[in-house]
Amino acid sequence: MPPYVGRFAPSPTGPLHAGSLVAALASWLDARAHGGRWLVRIEDVDVPRCVEGADRIILQQLADCGLTPDEAPIYQSRRSALYQRALDMLVEYRQAYGCACSRKDIEAELQRLGRDKPRHGELVYPGTCRPERGGLHGKPARAWRLQVVPGTLLWNDRRLGPQAQDVEAEVGDFVLRRADGWFAYQLAVVVDDGVQGVTDVVRGEDLADNTARQILLQSALGLPRPRYLHTPLVLGPNGEKLSKQNGAQALDTANPLAALRAAAAVLGLQVQGDTVGDWLAAATQQWAGRWGPGP
Repeated sequence: MPPYVGRFAPSPTGPLHAGSLVAALASWLDARAHGGRWLVRIEDVDVPRCVEGADRIILQQLADCGLTPDEAPIYQSRRSALYQRALDMLVEYRQAYGCACSRKDIEAELQRLGRDKPRHGELVYPGTCRPERGGLHGKPARAWRLQVVPGTLLWNDRRLGPQAQDVEAEVGDFVLRRADGWFAYQLAVVVDDGVQGVTDVVRGEDLADNTARQILLQSALGLPRPRYLHTPLVLGPNGEKLSKQNGAQALDTANPLAALRAAAAVLGLQVQGDTVGDWLAAATQQWAGRWGPGP
């Protein structure tokens, strides 16, 4: 096994909230429990959604809680050339193709096929612009998609256990570069994990559904597959994942121990410690006992 490298990858759409700290703490503890390195990556590839200055607030919130990365953070918005090279390679090897479909086009085709029920709010792409179906039909490409291989993909989550997804049937050929020109999250995260040598991805359970797509991309790009651990979510008053959309408040780090203890409780940890340093050391020991390397 290569040396452990973990990461926390927040999107700077606002400050961290209580749910964000759970994922940050879990990824930090896992890296420390394995004697590895912990990185922070600012996932600002979706530039229109980012908030000016949110990255600085996030990094300060992490520092207040003693969660400091082992290298300077990287920013996805500065790495477009890497993503373009990856996309060019996929196109060259006929694993990605241009798509001329608008959302209305996709909706109409799915309705014609009797498959117009969205999945998690997303439309399952029916493969209209696949090369073997005639490609763009003379229209300009709006987006670029990965041509998904058929079949059920199996993977294992360290917490959730065995997982399975037929990406072609459940998602379809997914977007790598969007119609507005920005690179899609799936491509950016896979390229960055590969370049940074990430061996272990620890993140919130809401992102587990992305994993099969990312594994397909890793395979297409010849990148190694990290191990995955998806953590429990903090829920908002409506029973859904806590987020800014359902009233999540910015994480208050004036009392970092209180914030850390609340995050640890979601992870099933009960940790004692009077200082942030002592608390994190004790939490690392507990985490190692549960999720650390075997004997």
